[in-house]
Amino acid sequence: MRPRSWLFPLVGIAGWSLACTNNPYPNADEGKKVYYSSFSEPPRTLDPAVAYTTTEHEVTGAVFDTLLEYHYLKRPYELIPGLAVRVPVAEPLPEGRVRYTFELRPGLLFQDDPCFRRFGPAAAREITADDVVFEIERIADPQINSPVLEPFSNLLGFPEFSAKLTKLDKDDGAFGRLPARERYGRAGGIEGVKALDARRLQVTLSAAYPQILYWFAMPFSTPVPWEAVEHYDGKEGRAPLQDHPVGSGAYLLSEYDRQARIVLSRNPNWYGLRHPEWKAPGAVFPGEGEPGDFGPGGIELERKGLPLAQIERAEYRREKEAIPAFTKFLQGYFDNSGIINESFDKVVRDDRLSDEMRSYGMRLDKSVEASIYYMGFNMDDPVVGSAAGERGRKLRQAMSLVVDIVEFLRLFANGRGVPAQTLLPPGLYGYDPARKNPYRSLDFERAKALLAEAGYGDGIDPNTLRPLHLTFDTGDTSPEGRQSVQFHVNNWRKLGIDVEIAATTYNKFQQKVRDGAYQLFQWGWVADYPDPENFLFLLWSEMARSKHNGPNTANFKHAAYDKQFLAMKSMENSPARLAIIQQMLAILEEERPWIEMYHREQYTLYQGWFAGVKATGLSVPTLKYRDLDPVARQHKRAEWNRPVLWPAYLLGLLVLLIVVPGVRSYLKERQ
Repeated sequence: MRPRSWLFPLVGIAGWSLACTNNPYPNADEGKKVYYSSFSEPPRTLDPAVAYTTTEHEVTGAVFDTLLEYHYLKRPYELIPGLAVRVPVAEPLPEGRVRYTFELRPGLLFQDDPCFRRFGPAAAREITADDVVFEIERIADPQINSPVLEPFSNLLGFPEFSAKLTKLDKDDGAFGRLPARERYGRAGGIEGVKALDARRLQVTLSAAYPQILYWFAMPFSTPVPWEAVEHYDGKEGRAPLQDHPVGSGAYLLSEYDRQARIVLSRNPNWYGLRHPEWKAPGAVFPGEGEPGDFGPGGIELERKGLPLAQIERAEYRREKEAIPAFTKFLQGYFDNSGIINESFDKVVRDDRLSDEMRSYGMRLDKSVEASIYYMGFNMDDPVVGSAAGERGRKLRQAMSLVVDIVEFLRLFANGRGVPAQTLLPPGLYGYDPARKNPYRSLDFERAKALLAEAGYGDGIDPNTLRPLHLTFDTGDTSPEGRQSVQFHVNNWRKLGIDVEIAATTYNKFQQKVRDGAYQLFQWGWVADYPDPENFLFLLWSEMARSKHNGPNTANFKHAAYDKQFLAMKSMENSPARLAIIQQMLAILEEERPWIEMYHREQYTLYQGWFAGVKATGLSVPTLKYRDLDPVARQHKRAEWNRPVLWPAYLLGLLVLLIVVPGVRSYLKERQ
């Protein structure tokens, strides 16, 4: 008699149960500096001329180095050299023009990539100023549809170059199918963007716009090789450029499944690894920052001056739902995480990390996002807007005085936010933590008095002898969204004002905004770059939604504000600029086109083995600054994920009960 073959799988299962693990990563990665994180929404594109979302920038910011960068630790934010040798200084020219000259570091290389072998003998090539010119021309190209046309239109000849490409495409159908480099050459290039030689780039602006330097600290203006654009066309089995970025950053894209997994590997061609002797600002950990950045509870002192890109590989796995992602963080399988609402009270106590979480060695890092969330009035409306004159102004002031943002944040955001006194967030030039907006402290009695002065005593509209009726439009139809608006409505009701919530789909809400059919609304803005101009322009009349389809959804128009904005916009940071900013803020405080609510606060949890961390509050590349201890991580994972053995023991006992009698019978038969 042959032994029963079905017994062997049972024995195998028992053995496997004793040895099994929930580790989602290969054992070969243990002991390596591999950074693990997650993403929820897949990138739409990794083309640096187009990519704009946070997830996209997580990749493009690591793959594409820029001429300039942000100092990792200093606040207010400060530009430092990246691929450029230094931060250029503005050179005034006749007719109000301004010129900047960038000098590239010598011997910079793109990453190794097959596209270079197609057009030349080597796997990579040196970066030149022409590669930056080429990318700026791509931004202007209507075929690319870049979202940053407006700021780059300050470059001399940029709009004309874009228009010429459009005309040539229209006049000659074959022109649009030519390689990008050939199309741009035939169009004559951009007058204000020139490569003086292989390492010098000169950009000329039609008028002063110092904020242009911030755009050279974003991947939009990174050097891009024409070979990659021509090679990665999505034909003959080749990936499209949007899925295969070729850059010069500290990391390169080594694996890409946008729906599941993104892997970045250290780029051996990065100048920080090839030339550590340079100790370039963008290649070593900074030695200075804000008070508290270094020392106990902060960054280790010995990290100062260390070479960057200590992490060998970064792996991002898609987690569509927040709870599974947070669970994997608690198991040690992700190195950082946000905090889910369901667990916030257990993780954070009294605005600090709970004792339980600290006992695991975890750290909480809080940063204020460069953002503003606000409620706005439609200043074109005859009741709440400018046409109502002093009556409308006092009504807006009164309504502003009863918006309790501290309680709002407690109820709807777990306290994550900084109550806003002005539209400028912390970390930006012009922000003053001591400034108090006279209409942003809770004061019902003063609000009632202002309402009476406006002719709405006890909230009664003298025209109808009924409570003043206003409409609050929102594109959020969820129960949570309605509750958050209802919170403010309840406080306005205490003044006697009847505010109706008009919740529609987001598309219908946008249409009402375009049509001007709204009175109150709620909106937010996250900065592109850390300059007060990027916030103050939101209330410039030339950005009014009603006339110019701009982001000034309040349709605020004020001659003095506009004049000061144009003066401030073209100035470098200085006491004179600061004085103008303060005057502009005073106008907004009095006129009340907005009720400033809060600057969003980001709470991020980090494992104890993760190092070199400081939250930025701005979408800037940080991967190269980070480090980790893989041995400590391995020990913690083993401690936090001890296998539950009783099912294996039970299965083993079951196997013995089945196997032993079978063995006995087999031996008897053999005898």
